[in-house]
Amino acid sequence: MRIFLTGATGFIGSALVPELIEAGHQVIGMTRSDAGAQALAAAGAEVHRGTLEDTATLRSGAEKADAVIHLAFDHDFSRFVENCEKDKRVIAALGAALAGSDRPLLITSGTGIGSRADGQPATEDVFNTQHPNPRIGSELAGHALLDSGINVSVMRLPQVHNPSRQGLITPLIQLVREKGVCAYVEEGQNRWPAAHLSDVVRLYRLAIEKGETGARYHAVAEEGVSVREIAQALGRGLSVPVVSITREEAPAHFGWMAMFATLDMPASSAQTRARLGWQPEGPTLISDLNEARYVQGLT
Repeated sequence: MRIFLTGATGFIGSALVPELIEAGHQVIGMTRSDAGAQALAAAGAEVHRGTLEDTATLRSGAEKADAVIHLAFDHDFSRFVENCEKDKRVIAALGAALAGSDRPLLITSGTGIGSRADGQPATEDVFNTQHPNPRIGSELAGHALLDSGINVSVMRLPQVHNPSRQGLITPLIQLVREKGVCAYVEEGQNRWPAAHLSDVVRLYRLAIEKGETGARYHAVAEEGVSVREIAQALGRGLSVPVVSITREEAPAHFGWMAMFATLDMPASSAQTRARLGWQPEGPTLISDLNEARYVQGLT
């Protein structure tokens, strides 16, 4: 297939490009920069210039493809709500380009959207339209396309990691450097799901090849790693104290990250594994944190 990939030069996208090409697909990778264009060309992808703000370039990329994977997202979490609204517009534009065809569109969301209110692990069969996470907008936009006959499926991501980057933990590391201490809230027993980058890109490939309309997938290898365990790994790596703080202290300490610091977000991938035959094989989150190159400032 000719696959149009947004976010093609990002953390996940740059690993997904060779995964798709090695499987025999042609990749049309979107980038806004000269450096991104050079990296895509070197990887064997066709370069498509565009931005998330320019819906015309999004549509033109999708129009010349057999399938679309939408990975790009503005990860400035201090503007999270605004960026989620932008993602809704991007998804609508991509869907409009695919109207009247059965070409698949695989969009990206977070595992939290599959959470029930009872604290059980999020599952693929749950679509909580009232979920307070602003990222629900991405799935609502996808659902609107589904209702209009577009072949849409959803990939829900946990903390995607390797030794260099680890999702929300990467900005947390910067906060720890600034504060000189690694904190967790109360007992730190709230959990974050995780998966290694290599497993995640393999799952994206399997999902777009399947092209199953309306499917929801969880790219989850570890159902939940406690925030306390994460903090302890960071404390070792950065040689800083690890402390517990109260919920009342969390906003002042974590800033914009306070909204995530207390969330218990376990997630299951049992349905995904059964549907696609996917079995994660990569290192654990804590293994990657233990291998991270803190001293060189590369994490």
